[in-house]
Amino acid sequence: MQGNLPPEAQEKIEQLQDLQETAQTVAVQKQEAESSLTEAENALEQLEEIDEETAMYRQVGELLVETEYDEAEDELDDKVNSLEIRLETLEKQEERVQQQFEGLQEELEELLGGGGMGGPAGPGGPGAGGA
Repeated sequence: MQGNLPPEAQEKIEQLQDLQETAQTVAVQKQEAESSLTEAENALEQLEEIDEETAMYRQVGELLVETEYDEAEDELDDKVNSLEIRLETLEKQEERVQQQFEGLQEELEELLGGGGMGGPAGPGGPGAGGA
């Protein structure tokens, strides 16, 4: 079917497919950031319940290294803040991709509907002639 489409329509379809891949990538990154943020927030909550004198360790690669309470708290705070910013950025990127996708979709519909193509590819699909 794509072989019968005008070159502009084929180009728009390819752009739509690229945007769809981008949207999927952003969605995966957003999900990972949300998961990491939840983990870091949970760790901070747990940290509040621990006595400041308790021995603590943080993971560095394959090793566990002893750390101070304040240091652990600062690191977790920083991690939460950076993840919140990352999540915000990904949400904005997701919105932009969605808007671009919708815009391209409209352009493609206009191109196919107004370009004399009609038929099943036109607005309304098969049997949409009314009456």
